[in-house]
Amino acid sequence: MKKYELDMTQGSLWKQIWKYSLPLMFTNVLQVVFNLTDIAVVGQFAGSKALGSVGSTTTLVTLFTGLLIGLSGGINVLVAQAKGEKNGQKTSQTVHTSALISLIAGILVSMVCIIFAEPILTAMNTKPELLEGAVLYFRIYFLGAPAIALYNYGNAVLSAIGDTRHPLYYLCIAGVLNVILNLTFVVLFQMGVAGVALASALSQCVSAGLLIWTLLRSTEDYGLRLSRLRISAGITGKLLRIGIPSAIQYAIFQFANLFVQIGVNSFDTVIVEGTAAAANADGIIYEMMAAFYTAGATFIGQNFGAGKKERILKSYFISTIYAAALALILGVSLVFFGRPFLRIFTGDAAVIEAGMYRLTVMGLSYWVSAFMDSALAASRGLGETTVPTVIVIMGSCVFRLIWIYTVFAFFGTIASLYLLYVFSWTITAVAEIWYFARLYRKKCR
Repeated sequence: MKKYELDMTQGSLWKQIWKYSLPLMFTNVLQVVFNLTDIAVVGQFAGSKALGSVGSTTTLVTLFTGLLIGLSGGINVLVAQAKGEKNGQKTSQTVHTSALISLIAGILVSMVCIIFAEPILTAMNTKPELLEGAVLYFRIYFLGAPAIALYNYGNAVLSAIGDTRHPLYYLCIAGVLNVILNLTFVVLFQMGVAGVALASALSQCVSAGLLIWTLLRSTEDYGLRLSRLRISAGITGKLLRIGIPSAIQYAIFQFANLFVQIGVNSFDTVIVEGTAAAANADGIIYEMMAAFYTAGATFIGQNFGAGKKERILKSYFISTIYAAALALILGVSLVFFGRPFLRIFTGDAAVIEAGMYRLTVMGLSYWVSAFMDSALAASRGLGETTVPTVIVIMGSCVFRLIWIYTVFAFFGTIASLYLLYVFSWTITAVAEIWYFARLYRKKCR
């Protein structure tokens, strides 16, 4: 495993951050592919109704998986800081405590999603003709929530020590399996939305199992030993102090998006289905950008632990530049090549045109979000997430709700709904950058 580790406290940051982020970028995209493949398969082989059912759950799926991803962000920072300090005992305690916390969190998320699927989806004004399929998909998908939690735990640990390749290898295996199972369950056994949900849950179990197996085999201080599994109160406190606000950050974005989805659901079925198809681009681009945010937080965490304060600010600027440039390139590409992308999910010309409208607005806006999320990640790398979370709540939740009930309520157009993203990103970015600048001066003087 040594050859996969990366010393983030020395060497060229431009080269190291790119080398670190590239495998992570593909890993993040493959996680999105689980849901994306589900939508593509049902859209092509089970019809528009099944497409709408699965698409209606996209925001909720992202919300609840985001809770688990946010928790893993805290794990990543704590392991990175301990590694930067070269404190083997602290690293081991963090790894073993985090494993149990992650498993518990996954089980809780699974229970909540299974029990409350129907009332939540009903409250979102899911179309009556799509509700039964959406509830079925959502419940089966989140049977795999413990596996999602353990995968993100393992990914966080390995990423913290610089190994972003093993998670990519294992997710590639799971991704291929997911496609095979999707086609088998939907085309061969005619299982519809239940088939694609089951395929995702099983594939997630495989990727999680491979990562846990890797940690069990490791002889390093970040290796996992079943005999050492216990919860350390000190580590748990630090993990929850960083992880819970990080999880809330993910949830807040999606909670606000639930109200956006309610707004979308007020239009006809064509726009609902077109939006569901186009929204798949969000996941791909956000997750590719997120690789640089993870890199920024991890590099900042290791260098903060090692006392290399001059590299902290450089890590922030470089990861921000990479993320914004990537988003601009991909977003503009979607404006020009969006129709072939949408045909992956539907052959309906009207749905494609509705989807293209969203792709155009969002494609020219994605890059703005880099300045917000990069500052969030940088503050997390320094071990602070509470104030950034409050800023997110105000800028990306409260502001969006105000926009929906004022600007959107006044104009009533789909364009006025889509534009709230770029305005909320801009406001939140200004506040997050201001806070990180203050935090840096305080901790890195």
